Amino acid sequence: MTAPELASETDQVEGQIPIYVDLDGTLIATDLLWESLFELIRRDPLAALALPLWLSRGKAELKQQIARRVELDVEGLPYRAEVLDYLRQCRLAGRPVILATASDVRLARAVAEHVGLFDDVIATQDGINRKGRAKLDAIHDHCGRGAFDYLGDSRADLPLWAAARRALVAGPKRRLVDAVRQAGKQAEIVASPPPGLKPWLQAMRLHQWAKNVLIFVPLVTAHVIAQPSYLIPALLAFAAFSLMASAVYILNDLLDLRADRRHVQKRFRPFASGQLGIPQGLALMAGLLAASSALAAFLPWKFGVLLLAYAILTTAYSAILKQKLMVDVLCLAALYTLRILAGGAAVDVSISPWLMAFSMFFFLSLAFAKRYIELDARSDESGRVAGRGYLASDIELVRSVGPTSGYLATLVLCLYINSNEVRSLYQRPWIIWLIAPLLLYWITRLWFLAQRRELPHDPVLFALRDRHSYLIGLMVGVLLVVATF
Repeated sequence: MTAPELASETDQVEGQIPIYVDLDGTLIATDLLWESLFELIRRDPLAALALPLWLSRGKAELKQQIARRVELDVEGLPYRAEVLDYLRQCRLAGRPVILATASDVRLARAVAEHVGLFDDVIATQDGINRKGRAKLDAIHDHCGRGAFDYLGDSRADLPLWAAARRALVAGPKRRLVDAVRQAGKQAEIVASPPPGLKPWLQAMRLHQWAKNVLIFVPLVTAHVIAQPSYLIPALLAFAAFSLMASAVYILNDLLDLRADRRHVQKRFRPFASGQLGIPQGLALMAGLLAASSALAAFLPWKFGVLLLAYAILTTAYSAILKQKLMVDVLCLAALYTLRILAGGAAVDVSISPWLMAFSMFFFLSLAFAKRYIELDARSDESGRVAGRGYLASDIELVRSVGPTSGYLATLVLCLYINSNEVRSLYQRPWIIWLIAPLLLYWITRLWFLAQRRELPHDPVLFALRDRHSYLIGLMVGVLLVVATF
């Protein structure tokens, strides 16, 4: 099945037949009710308490109350390019084009005004939810029960396709095409079907799981990494943390839809681009939370507490703390250190104060590098970085404090080498001194790259893709092995 062909412009009958176009999932690859709901919760979380009351009065009332309280960024919505192109062809052919949607009339008119292709709008208003049969009745009233074409995307549109002259379908799954055929119509595909598994995996941010390798650090420092009794619980902890991290990333993406759609790179994320809908995101998040909790149940209760603390702190960071000066970088450093603590709790290995001090200074340096990149890349007319608590003029201080934090981590390592713990764990402790210049080189190089604008947005992910980092990591590993035996 291919995109339908329009009739000739000289065909006056065809040119007079109106086409009614659905909004949610058809014109845009998302749903305005869910979009406006999350925008409301983002702006006023307490408003969520009124949702059951509004819904008890009917879905039309719910949509109306939410629409009154939000102002959606209709310009940034993920419009289907194929549908827009088809509607432009309809306009060129002189056909009336009407937006027919179950969304609230305020939001529908805002979208119609932005798109500029519609002659009229049919939407939910006056207590009537224009969905399914109710939408069909409104269309019949609008066109005088004459012939019309309908472009939709869901099973709720089956009554409209059955009554329409042509059943135009946007992004359908195979089962929907079969349902249209059973309704007595041949589905004419206007927009491509939704992608497969790829956006689901992208939403989970699998590449971010690499950060959870920090869970194994306590096993390395305690020299028990090769023992199955320690390694198996650590692997369970890694999986639980990774699943929890993915769930939090999804929540963050759903709350940051407006900002992501304005970002050069983030606008391609699955939820911002409409490859995945908000209900799909909520379902995926719930599944990830359940799987993470199930794995944590097999580990000591202290690990479960730290996993919960990680989820709460990450959510607080995404919602509020990332906008606070200095609090944001301290929070990022704490989240990395929390992974190390969780690794120790999972295998019942105590965390050395030296390791705690080292990790805080080291990850604080990386957090400052992340902020430095943002400060160097963007700021608004007031000199303030959008969504952050920093001014563009703060960049010199960040560039000074960031490397200093990394050097303090190296100092902690040097002090640790002279401690009694090192003498008890290593046969040749003097070899560990060679790690210090390697660490100094890595930190200094990182900041040189940041200064040259050659450092990606996330320094930790940069390290996981940088061959110099792998070489230094290999050298550190060899030195630790040689010092141990």
